[in-house]
Amino acid sequence: MGSTSAQSDNGGLGRRDLIKRSAALGLIAVPTMSFLSACASGGDEGNAKEEKKGSVTKDNPFGVNKGGNLEVVVFKGGYGDDYAKAWEALFDKKWGTKTTHLGTQEITGKLQPRFNGGNPPDVIDDSGAQQIKLDVLFKGGQLFDLAPVLDAPSVDDPSKKVRDTLIAGTIEQGLQGGKVVALNYVYTVWGLWYSGKLFKDKGWAEPKTWEDFLSICKKAKADGIGGLAHQGKYPYYINILIMDLIAKTGGLEAMKAIDNLDPKAFVGSDAAKASIEAVYEIVEKGLLMPGTNGLTHTESQTRWNQYKAVFIPSGSWLENEQLKQTPADFDMKFLPIPLLPGSKLPFEAIRAGSGEPFIIPSKAKNLPEAQEFMRMMLSKEWSTSFAKEANSLTILKDGVDPSVQLRPGTQSTVGAVKAAGDANSFNYLYPSWYSEMDVAIQNASNELMSKRIQPAEWLKRAQAAVDKAAKDPASKQNHRD
Repeated sequence: MGSTSAQSDNGGLGRRDLIKRSAALGLIAVPTMSFLSACASGGDEGNAKEEKKGSVTKDNPFGVNKGGNLEVVVFKGGYGDDYAKAWEALFDKKWGTKTTHLGTQEITGKLQPRFNGGNPPDVIDDSGAQQIKLDVLFKGGQLFDLAPVLDAPSVDDPSKKVRDTLIAGTIEQGLQGGKVVALNYVYTVWGLWYSGKLFKDKGWAEPKTWEDFLSICKKAKADGIGGLAHQGKYPYYINILIMDLIAKTGGLEAMKAIDNLDPKAFVGSDAAKASIEAVYEIVEKGLLMPGTNGLTHTESQTRWNQYKAVFIPSGSWLENEQLKQTPADFDMKFLPIPLLPGSKLPFEAIRAGSGEPFIIPSKAKNLPEAQEFMRMMLSKEWSTSFAKEANSLTILKDGVDPSVQLRPGTQSTVGAVKAAGDANSFNYLYPSWYSEMDVAIQNASNELMSKRIQPAEWLKRAQAAVDKAAKDPASKQNHRD
């Protein structure tokens, strides 16, 4: 990433700004990362020329054509798409535009042909299992450089640029080749989750060490409950546990070694070896929830809600995604990844940052409208609207009215963020920088959890994925110090 400070190295999280409003809201947000590979055909370099444009004024910096059109497509996942419909109604009311909306989980299936044909939508929430990979779109010249949006006047305070109203470091999560081409809109925390009710009923204490974590899993097994569930058909989720354990065991240097494609990122890394062997112990000792390797995310999460497993890895979109399946007294709790002996980061350390990437295609037909829509996303009105509809925080500093009441299930993540602070918050960048590498590691994890390969082979495959990514000349554009 070429970051210039320790804060941006750690994911650049602007914790004090977040904590101030989180305490009032009782929430930490989420988001979605990529899971499977996709391909995109090439496109013309540079940004599209607007077909129609209105008068440019202080209040209309992009020249929105009043009475014009806009097409928005959002991933209808953990956040649903009601928030986007609310935004679109506000946009059309202000500008007299006619917005076309699509909420879908089939991002690649619906949009890849349109990118190939040169007629993509104007604004896209490019997320979920069928996300079109951002690095692939960028290499194909398919993404609009968002600098004009970030440098535009803030809707709430025109004396400030949009970029100056955002939580520090969150912009960097959308970097490709030194350009911000994605706006990761939602503030996200990743880790393990459990039921406070189950722990209270069983008399268990929150595990802070890996030994204690395994002990609870063993007790659960004796009671006929799975220790760990994971979303087997989407190994992205188990990689939350694996990769975060590596970062906490080996420290930020171990995380940066992976992002920077170090020839010893996995093979030759004591932290990676210890972590993958620890996770495999769960498999070897039969501590997985039966059948979890063959389940989708919602199937596995629903069984977890039914007390068929103690722990499950996920991001903080989990509560909103499981609203209908979660018992009223479930008492959902967030847990930082427990520690292996000799870990360099403390138990309180968590992976956190911005997620849910919104993009504007370079060939968007209604470019002024698309840019203004994104600018308005970063207004307090729209940020508050999102919080009401999706029960999550955005990357806008002080972006949610403190009087807004959100669901209490993610209250524990507020405490986790406070406990982690600036110094003990981190975030990987390789999933967005090197999607092919990300998928290869996920595939290896799938084989490991299904007991088809051993830890040594996992390390070998993960390192091979790193080495392959390093051979791509484009990888030289990405680096974090």
